[in-house]
Amino acid sequence: MPNATRLSFTVLLTAALSAALLQAADVTSGLQKGKPDLKSAGALAFGPEGILFVGDPQGASVFAIDTASSKAEASPAPINVKGIDAKVAALLGTTEQDIRINGLAVNPHSGEAYLSVSRGKGPDAIPVILRVNRDGEIVEFPLHDVKFAKVVLPNPAQGRGRQDSITHLAYVDGRLFIAGLSNEEFASRLRAIPFPFQQADQGANVEIYHGSHGRFETNSPVRTFVSFEIRGEPYLLAAYTCTPLVKIPVSDLKPGARIKGTTIAELGNRNRPLDMIVYQKDGKDFILMANSSRGLMKIHTDNIDAIEAITRHVNNKAGLSYDTIQGVKGVQHLDRLDKNHALLLIQADSGALNLETMPLP
Repeated sequence: MPNATRLSFTVLLTAALSAALLQAADVTSGLQKGKPDLKSAGALAFGPEGILFVGDPQGASVFAIDTASSKAEASPAPINVKGIDAKVAALLGTTEQDIRINGLAVNPHSGEAYLSVSRGKGPDAIPVILRVNRDGEIVEFPLHDVKFAKVVLPNPAQGRGRQDSITHLAYVDGRLFIAGLSNEEFASRLRAIPFPFQQADQGANVEIYHGSHGRFETNSPVRTFVSFEIRGEPYLLAAYTCTPLVKIPVSDLKPGARIKGTTIAELGNRNRPLDMIVYQKDGKDFILMANSSRGLMKIHTDNIDAIEAITRHVNNKAGLSYDTIQGVKGVQHLDRLDKNHALLLIQADSGALNLETMPLP
């Protein structure tokens, strides 16, 4: 290699490494070392550099916690843990009846799975974060002497609705998107908070047309959502109870705005969406949704940009079509394990919970 070329390559490599280190420093610059004062542990999501976002609905806060695990897995392997509820209970010194697994997220850097758990019942339950490695080993992630940041959400839902003050989280392009209920007249709320955290704004109020109910609604919370690009523009695809699927332009999510989402599917009533992911297969985009009564649903997005909005009462189903994945029932949570596999938390017929890897359908 000529000296000039070698010099140019060295300069470029040094600049790239410096930029990467600077980005990592920027992400962790607002973190302090100590013990996060979690009052509950619910929705989970991963951001850059192994940062784990934890929704705390009881405390109406979101925590960003440095897991210190941002190294890519050398040889990805499936995660399969039978009877994970019994193993978690044993680890925490209690019974399966005394724990609840509230969330699941896969660290895209390390390939490890993280679970948010309640030990005990009601608002006094103890929040716990667990880590599951590719060998199926379960360890408690220590919530002390860690680097973290916290943002408090204004005007959270009160009383029975407090658990819905944070229903889902997703980190996209430098911002953390938060769905939940507020304590205001237009209760359904979406927030987009830049990370590193500064201060949470009041978010955008979301109104949707619920085809099964035949009316516009402002008080139903988003249960789960994904980021999705339509004709080069970023959107959120949000799923509601019984079961409107709504597209919302990210550009509309301004503090204090009152926006109307576009309902693009009614997936049938008397059910609840639990979790969903986006994946690609054979050159097409699909949504994989876990549902309380309809099993695992593979939703087609072929004409998502042109499909007619649902604005009238729907007796059963309308809009985007879906296939039910046969033989897969009882899915409570899911996340992408890698580009070809999903990780599922499944309740078996026996009632036990299993953590299982499944090829993306």
